[in-house]
Amino acid sequence: MSMHFDSLAVHAGAHPDPRTGAIQVPIFQTSTYVQDEPGCHRGYEYSRTQNPTREALEEALADLEKGSSCRSYASGCAAATTVLHFLRQGDHVVAGDDLYGGTYRLFTTAFEPLGIRFSFVDTTDIDAIRGALTEQTRLLWVESPSNPVLKITDLAAVSEVAKEAKALLLVDNTFATPFNQRPLDFGADLVLHSTTKYLGGHCDVVGGAVVTNDPELGEKLAFYQNTLGAVPAPLDAFLTLRGIRTLSLRMEKHAVNALAIAEFLESQDRVAWVRYPFLESHPQHPIARQQMNTGGGMVSFELRGGVEDGKTFVMATRLFALAESLGGVESLIEHPATMTHAAVPREERVRAGLTDGLIRLSVGIENVEDLINDLRGAFREVFGKA
Repeated sequence: MSMHFDSLAVHAGAHPDPRTGAIQVPIFQTSTYVQDEPGCHRGYEYSRTQNPTREALEEALADLEKGSSCRSYASGCAAATTVLHFLRQGDHVVAGDDLYGGTYRLFTTAFEPLGIRFSFVDTTDIDAIRGALTEQTRLLWVESPSNPVLKITDLAAVSEVAKEAKALLLVDNTFATPFNQRPLDFGADLVLHSTTKYLGGHCDVVGGAVVTNDPELGEKLAFYQNTLGAVPAPLDAFLTLRGIRTLSLRMEKHAVNALAIAEFLESQDRVAWVRYPFLESHPQHPIARQQMNTGGGMVSFELRGGVEDGKTFVMATRLFALAESLGGVESLIEHPATMTHAAVPREERVRAGLTDGLIRLSVGIENVEDLINDLRGAFREVFGKA
């Protein structure tokens, strides 16, 4: 049965328990399963390999991303680690120059020493991607919108580049979520999520997932999920699945609030620039309009000043909580240069547009007037006016 996205979010992966009729997927809090005879089980033998609660989550995520299969993991970094195990010594990866700091750290400190090479480029520049390709390039790694500068990559164009290079294209869809865009529709091979963020939606669970339409890649994901063992607990899978049920409602509110806040920030003389995909001032605004349903819930802006002004500002808000992560119902504020992206060398951060004064907002679902008044108060406290 074909369904609109909001209906699909509610019903994907939801099958009433056949024994009790429970409408919610049970939490199968078990490590092992009784076998009828040696080597003869009922589809489940050990919860690292299979768990019904986890399978319901994976079915839901595959449906939402219009993929054929999904595997879930204990965190977004665990999902990324799994994909990187597809590579071998001497392989090359072209990645965005504006990435989540944890992804950059994973690349440069865990996998570069193993002989895998990484080139970081502005993926909004297709010529820059082409120029970074080598005969050993096996993977293109894109975030769109990127973290934290919110660059928008033309997914269809970069997919063509990947196919020409006979490389896989992975799109980290954490910021957009499948509510806003489905990278597989644009030719991506793999879609990665930190389910900790918008999919869970309540800042109460950590997880990750990778979705694909390619049967061979699906088998690889399943093999490494079982082999590496970085799987989510049944309760974590249950909580993420619960969050997905309201994804459509939450994303609509996030986007309405974020656009209003972005427009407010553009009116402030202490703000050098604002990045929000659906602002006309965004450098890739036309592409964002083409491939996203809304601009999402993330806003970045640069204060006129340096690190200290940025740190002072993020400590002056009351409703916006000073914290890392994003995508919850509550609004968060952070200073990437000293928080989520502190692992990225300053010269590389600045070259990618992540300046010392940049502030990242994860806009929640509170009343937007309250959120704007909170930011107005921070401007007043730090700069004496708003």
